Amino acid sequence: MGSEFVQLSLTPMLIGILAAIACALPGNFLVLRRQALIGDAISHVVLPGIVAAFLITGSVSTWPMLLGAAGAAVVAVVLIEAIKRLGRIEPGAAMGVVFTSLFAAGVLLLEQSDTSSVHLDVEHALYGNLESLIWFAAEDWSSLVDSAALRELPPELFRMAGAAFVIALLTLIFWRPLKLSTFDEAFARAVGIPTVAVSLGLVIVSAVAAVAAFDAVGSIIVIAMFICPPAAARLMTNRLERQVFWSIVFATLSAVLGYVLAGYGPLWLGGEHAVSAAGMIATVSGLILALAALFGPHRSRIGAPTGS
Repeated sequence: MGSEFVQLSLTPMLIGILAAIACALPGNFLVLRRQALIGDAISHVVLPGIVAAFLITGSVSTWPMLLGAAGAAVVAVVLIEAIKRLGRIEPGAAMGVVFTSLFAAGVLLLEQSDTSSVHLDVEHALYGNLESLIWFAAEDWSSLVDSAALRELPPELFRMAGAAFVIALLTLIFWRPLKLSTFDEAFARAVGIPTVAVSLGLVIVSAVAAVAAFDAVGSIIVIAMFICPPAAARLMTNRLERQVFWSIVFATLSAVLGYVLAGYGPLWLGGEHAVSAAGMIATVSGLILALAALFGPHRSRIGAPTGS
């Protein structure tokens, strides 16, 4: 049983946890700034950028995907401004039109492209590749100290671990500017904090998290993890430090429970087949948010930031 878990479930579960935490960390500040839609937007916008980068370079390596996602983001911003000015409609409607249109364009590009040589197709874009990221070289727990076996770990694990580490490190380094500009932007500007640069940096970090997680877990988990764990954490406390801690706990819990329930839940209920791990992880994160909304100690105080 232990050897089966190490080989088949350990690495997918770790990748899911790292992806959830990497998205939840910037998601805390997006939720507090009432910019949670940005996380949703990024997860939609990156798809056509990633597909375009693949068509140009023929690979799904990190840097081409990041550049493609950045290019798609620039196109999205230009289109939103053009629609707002030419169509004279409110920003939310312009954003909705652009995000859904770009995501649909990405899906069409995928359907018309030859992606048979890589794990990149419509289903992969939505649900990710989590179940297939198994550790073939592992035999049992002793493989964790076997250098030959460790070299055979899925590369997505290292990519996701690196992204999560960088995002956590940047969050620690820029904690004070992020905190001040989130709770009192005018005061932050008065003490010399470049609030525009901080906001732009937060969006860039969110994009990095989305691109890093996209290949392994797909867009469903990315959208859910940007919003659900931070929003649930906000209902548990009115202090930012505790909120970040709670969001990490909820993100980790969503990834672990979601993966286990996806694999074994249908069998426990008499079914014959497992369900999508990405879909179940997103579902569990939504259930955690619902429970926090019902029973969280600060459920009546959700909204604008009220504490520090």
